[in-house]
Amino acid sequence: MRTKKGNKVIIVSAPSGAGKTTIVRHLLSRPLGLEFSVSVTSRPPRMGEVHGRDYFFLEEAEFRKKIEEKAFVEWEEVYPGIFYGTLQHEIDRIWGAGHAVIFDVDVIGGLNLKKIFGEKALALFIMPPSVEVLHQRLRSRSTDSEEKIATRIAKADYELSFAPQFDKIVINDDLATAFLDAEKLVQEFLTN
Repeated sequence: MRTKKGNKVIIVSAPSGAGKTTIVRHLLSRPLGLEFSVSVTSRPPRMGEVHGRDYFFLEEAEFRKKIEEKAFVEWEEVYPGIFYGTLQHEIDRIWGAGHAVIFDVDVIGGLNLKKIFGEKALALFIMPPSVEVLHQRLRSRSTDSEEKIATRIAKADYELSFAPQFDKIVINDDLATAFLDAEKLVQEFLTN
């Protein structure tokens, strides 16, 4: 027998630097019956990232093969030659265990997942306190070149325009408050 949590999904999206991964990790640490859906990417791992925990890292050709095999629920070319996607078998595995799926995905991927899962999904948009703070976070945390940082900032500015299309917006000005807000929204969704 499935719990109420089974066959539901929590989608957490935000521009890079807004804190979505930190909030997802917090939600996973709480007794909410959530399990993380590991996404697939064709980008190389960043320092500290582990294959199968943070992402499934595939070469671009392998990723394209999975597209042809229709293995993805959704996928997107986020930057030229850099793909991200969600595997159907990952969702089936989590639902099979009676858990709700939680996604940590970019904004367009989040909207795509919301369209696919409809009423089974709660789509949260993590909003930075301001555009300036977001730019500052991207610059301070990045080991990328100035050109890559500029690309991320431009993409983040564009992604902020999609916030109204999400079910709920969590403002990440104070992290403890953002944790509580996100947790309350998820709890309400999973128990209804």
